[in-house]
Order: sequence, then C-alpha cells, then structure tokens
Amino acid sequence: HDTIRSGDTFGSIMESQNLDTLRVYDIVQKIKEGFDVRSIRTGKPFTMLREKGRYAKLKAFIYQPDRQSYYVVDLRDSVSVYKKIRPILVKERTIAGALDGSLSEALQKEKVDIALVSQITKVYAWSIDFFKLKKGDKFGITFTERYIDDTIYDGVDSLKAAFFEYKGKKIYAFPFEKVEGSGKLAYFDEDGKALKSFFLKAPLKYVNITSRFAANRLHPVQGIWKAHKGTDYAAPTGTPIMTTASGVVEQTGYTAGNGNFVKVKHDRTYSTQYLHMSRILVRRGQRVTQGDVIGRVGSTGLATGPHVCYRFWKNGVQVDALRLKLPNAEPMDKRELPRFMTQMKPLKQHLDSLA
Repeated sequence: HDTIRSGDTFGSIMESQNLDTLRVYDIVQKIKEGFDVRSIRTGKPFTMLREKGRYAKLKAFIYQPDRQSYYVVDLRDSVSVYKKIRPILVKERTIAGALDGSLSEALQKEKVDIALVSQITKVYAWSIDFFKLKKGDKFGITFTERYIDDTIYDGVDSLKAAFFEYKGKKIYAFPFEKVEGSGKLAYFDEDGKALKSFFLKAPLKYVNITSRFAANRLHPVQGIWKAHKGTDYAAPTGTPIMTTASGVVEQTGYTAGNGNFVKVKHDRTYSTQYLHMSRILVRRGQRVTQGDVIGRVGSTGLATGPHVCYRFWKNGVQVDALRLKLPNAEPMDKRELPRFMTQMKPLKQHLDSLA
C-alpha cells in the first residue's frame, strides 16, 4: 500500500516492479480504453498485489481516485482493466438539543462532519447571526450521511430540515425544488417564504427613479458637476423606507449633505445606505430583516424634494445597484405551495417532537 508521490508516473511505478520499458508500454496500450494512466494524481492511494513466490511477481495494480471507486489493472493472464464502484448507503439522522457553546462544538459532540456547519451557515446567512446565538438556544437538524460499503463514513450528504431559536423565535429551513427535476434547491421557512433573502430591487414599494448612479451630473442644489453614487427614488414625505436585505445597522445619523441616514451592513461583501430621511426608525447595532421599515422618506440634507437616495457598497466600493447582477428575492409560486407543504409538514413535526 502506498500513495502517488510527486514525480511518480504509472510507468515509473511499474518499472520499480522489475517490468522493462517494452512490457510497461504493452500494458499501457492494452488498458488505455479503460484507464488513462495520465490521470493518476499525487496523494492518491494505490495497492500492488504480488505473488508469494521467490520472485514476488506483480499480479495487480489497484488505483483509488476517490473513496467510492477504484481501478484494477489485472496482470495475471492477459492484461485487463476494470473499474469498481463501492455501494453508497445514505442514512437519515436527526439531532436536537440546546446550545452549550458554538454550533461547531455542538456538532462535534455528536460526531457530525464539520462540513454541515458550513452548509447551515450558508442557508441561514441572511436570517441568523450565528455569533449571537446564546447558550440554551434550542436547535434541531435533520440531515443525511453517506456510508461506503455500509460501514465507512463518507460525510454529510444533504440538509433536509432545520430550526434554530434566534432572539426568541424559531427560524425553520426546508429545501424545496421549485421546478421538479431541475435539481436546484432553495430553502424556505414553514410558511413557504424564501429563507435566503437576496436583495429587493428597491427600498420602496412603489418605484419612481428620478436620478441614477452617475460618474458626473449637475447637482440640483449645489449647481456643480459631481459624481452621484446612488439611485434616487422619489416618494411623498413619510413613505416607508425598507432595508433591501437583512443585516445589522452599522450607522445612523445626520450630515449636511446626506441629511438623516441609515447604513446597513449585510455581510462581509455588501452594505447599503438610505439618505434624506424625515425620520430614522432604527438604532445602531440593531439587526434588521429584509423588508423591515427603517425610516421614512424626507428631504433632509441637500435635497430639492422628498426622496430616498439608495447607495450600495460591494467590497467597500460604492457601485451602481441597478447594474449589479444580484438575484432578487422571489416568493414561492402559489401553485407550488401545496406540494411544499406536503413535503415540509412531516419534517417539521419530527423536529418539533424532539424539541
């Protein structure tokens, strides 16, 4: 038993077994339809079977490109090659309890592949700040795991259902294939609302764009040409302004140019800002959910009339939100809701019974 080392080739391995160059060439030609010897990779395991006689003649070379499959180059009579796929058994498992530390620690205690943590945090990226989960918060997770030959653990296969208590509320996640047969899953809560909250197209329900992002425009108040790093949406004073995605309020305040404003940090990549408010309805450090009203339209600061200037940051740079290829939050089609409910209810009942 050994592993492929840097510089190893199929030929060099065969020659180390006292096979001459012509014999190795003959073997390669006979197996090339079933096994490309150039595909062997550094770090992958292989096994050589030799006879017990005096000369320890090589009888088979076995190469394992992954945990599930292996190639056998049989040298016993006529040279041949075949590939074997080990059977995979998928088992469903549910764990539930109360957090005593981090989610990673909770899963490690249950001997669950740590990759599940990454999968869960991606699903809940726009709903839960996992650093703010508290000791005693309850959780439940149903997932599947792979076993090779029924016994060799091969990690987590998929997340089937989950809930976490967050700020006194249970937040559920259920995967659903909106287009049957597409293989594309999205996660929804128990009411069929999209869990992964992408950005809303605009911070107002009724959109009336009066000025777009521009490298240079004539400022309506100052009367000078300067960059406009936002999109202006006109609306009557007092119209609710919504945060376009979930996040944490990073700043609130007033400046002579921006008037009353709110800035929301959504993750490490994206932030948004809302200017010229007549009223600010959130405070710094507050967590907000997509669609929450964070202020009211006004004309504070340098503004000729009531509107909200919507600004968008990507990796610390202000960009044109209308030009970014960002997926929008789309509700589930009402025609798909009955099928979703049929799939979701038994999963939720199982989680709730354990909780």
